[in-house]
Amino acid sequence: MRIAFLVAPEGVEQVELTDPWKYLEHAGHTPRLVSTTAGRIQAFNHLDSADTFQVDQTVDETSAEEYDALLLPGGVANPDALRMDDDAVRLVKTFCESGKLVAAICHAPWTLIEADVARDRTLTSWPSLQTDLRNAGAHWVDEEAVVDDAGPFPLVTSRKPDDLKAFDETVLSQLGG
Repeated sequence: MRIAFLVAPEGVEQVELTDPWKYLEHAGHTPRLVSTTAGRIQAFNHLDSADTFQVDQTVDETSAEEYDALLLPGGVANPDALRMDDDAVRLVKTFCESGKLVAAICHAPWTLIEADVARDRTLTSWPSLQTDLRNAGAHWVDEEAVVDDAGPFPLVTSRKPDDLKAFDETVLSQLGG
């Protein structure tokens, strides 16, 4: 299966990109890096610059039909930039409307709020987002990994880098692996 990893040009938490990427790739899936601009993106280890990664496709050349799932890594700056980009928000909304799996970790649910797809969903996130999510109509819970498959698309969410093992396993399970 092809999985789109949507990130901004800078600010993604590196481990939230690389850990699920390697896990899914090892399981036989094909991850692809999608961003709002071409070239390389700058990842971070919290507030410190980390590695850069080559973008495979930009959001304006990407459609949900090309992929089987969407993964939204966190980092504070990453989803904040994505939610300000109309094409990125539109792509997230299109994935959700298509009924395909969407997975988000840490601060990434901010992008779900902007796409107006968090309402009536049960999810988790970095704890500081719980008020934002509740104000958007979501039911926030404090758990390692949450699956909400009661809505129009399956949604997997997780809180933080410490929960990556549970997040990776849950995403893979939802992909049928």
